[in-house]
Amino acid sequence: MFKNPTLRQIALYSSLCVCVAFFGVYFISGVLPFQENKSLTYCFMAILFLVLSYNIILFAVKIFVHERIKLIYKNIHTVKLQGNKGSYITSNNAMDQVEKDVNEFVTDQDREIKSLKSMENYRREFLGNISHELKTPIFNIQGYVHTLIEGGIYDANINIDYLQRAAKNADRLKIIVDDLTEISKLESGQLELNREDFDINKLVGEVFKDQEFLAQSKNISFVFNETANRNFMVNADKKSIRRVLVNLITNAVKYNNTEGRVKASFYEMGQNILIEISDNGVGIDKQHLPHLFERFYRADAHRSREIGGSGLGLSIVKHIIEAHKQTISVRSTIDVGTTFGFTLQKVKN
Repeated sequence: MFKNPTLRQIALYSSLCVCVAFFGVYFISGVLPFQENKSLTYCFMAILFLVLSYNIILFAVKIFVHERIKLIYKNIHTVKLQGNKGSYITSNNAMDQVEKDVNEFVTDQDREIKSLKSMENYRREFLGNISHELKTPIFNIQGYVHTLIEGGIYDANINIDYLQRAAKNADRLKIIVDDLTEISKLESGQLELNREDFDINKLVGEVFKDQEFLAQSKNISFVFNETANRNFMVNADKKSIRRVLVNLITNAVKYNNTEGRVKASFYEMGQNILIEISDNGVGIDKQHLPHLFERFYRADAHRSREIGGSGLGLSIVKHIIEAHKQTISVRSTIDVGTTFGFTLQKVKN
């Protein structure tokens, strides 16, 4: 009753207090002596005083408190930009509604501030990572070019070598920029999926053939699991999934041991097909596994930069799979190998 009083209740309680205090002071002080034969007169005076004070207090509360609270409520309602989702204030529920909406407003603002801080931290971290990735090839190109300008171009022992190194770093810059453009599209939801039915088993075989030259440099073999002797039809964007497979298979070759193997496996999982790409290389420490799909994250930064790449490949892979409303995971054991697995929607028969 007293927790959330209405305007009329506030006016009534206040007028009662004023009335009791007024007559109490007068009777106690003797200014208005109590006489039994005038008790009805005193009651009438008290009732009249109570009615007058009630109306005066109610009028004052409405003008100086209620109307201002309504204005605050309207401002909050406008700032919240919730259209017709907000409720409308009335004289009976003004206090309750304002308290509720102010609390909601504060909660929304707190959530928005935390989101902005998180985005700011991400922006700062992203700029730091990208500047770190770009400065290495840029500095290398500057060093080689300035050396050639300062006379190295006439030295047959280094001119072609330095030009080739500069070109290699320029290629790396292009890869980084291309991947940044791609991941920007993915994160902004601009990737349009051109879904079609195709055999994922066959597509993996095509990617294996495309990577044969790279595999031969380390004498690595490509194999399928024993159940991969039939078609596994999926519905997905074939071009995007090819990119996923190229990234996973290329990484499996690059980070594998000499004379290792890369294995493709397929499993039916209800309405989906699970595709796994595994290697028997050095493996990845478990502390790195939760971060592998983050932008520019490298489990072995020195080795990764020697091999090349933008550091965005696995992040792009994750975004592509999530754009298909599917999942991707990784498991790895040191000196045993690493397995990446992702699901795709199976074609309904």
